[in-house]
Amino acid sequence: MSARFHGFAQEGLDFLQQVRIENDKTWFDEHRFIYDRSLLAPFRALVEALAPVMLELDPLLETRPAIGKTLSRIHRDTRFSHDKTRYRSRMWLTFKRSAKNWTDAPVYFFEISPDTLRYGLGYYSASKATMDLFRHTLKQRPTQFLEVAECCRAPFELVGESYKRLLVKDLDPAISTWYHRKTFAVMVTDTGVEKLFDAGLVNLLADGFRQLEPLYQWLMKVETMKQIDPADL
Repeated sequence: MSARFHGFAQEGLDFLQQVRIENDKTWFDEHRFIYDRSLLAPFRALVEALAPVMLELDPLLETRPAIGKTLSRIHRDTRFSHDKTRYRSRMWLTFKRSAKNWTDAPVYFFEISPDTLRYGLGYYSASKATMDLFRHTLKQRPTQFLEVAECCRAPFELVGESYKRLLVKDLDPAISTWYHRKTFAVMVTDTGVEKLFDAGLVNLLADGFRQLEPLYQWLMKVETMKQIDPADL
């Protein structure tokens, strides 16, 4: 029987803080029971609590509460990185369609660190090809997109690196701020970590993810365009 989500515990945040300091296998192995009890277990319960809402938004979203499916790994892959620290001091969940190159597709996410929570919708690292298709939709239907972008109102904000030089001049500023991103996400960054300790976090995230559904559906139309011959666009 699945456990019900009751919130996270301060013990879990303290563990992430200590991981940041120690980052040592012996220490981690000795304290792994805290990770299992105060991070992994509540994250799994949170995924299960959110799954019905997410499947209403998109029946093809991955909602299995497992590491590598919806849950991040705390162990870092250091094989090709100059940063050889073993463990992450943050943990997150994602709701996305199964895909080999998921970094180039829209994803709902929720992340915690010792002193911050973040949640929203966007790309982990959209390719230029994906962003070019997104820009094409902005040029084709700017008015419709601005109606969609209304869902990105507070508490969400648009984030992501922009090109230093404009690709297209004289665009409506409201369109330009989207058009000139290299990749982007719409998210909340909140230092009010007390929200993590309450079962009401489920409703907070569910309401936020529902609010962003118009943008998600727009981005999924961009996904379908990847299957179309560019000459037909």
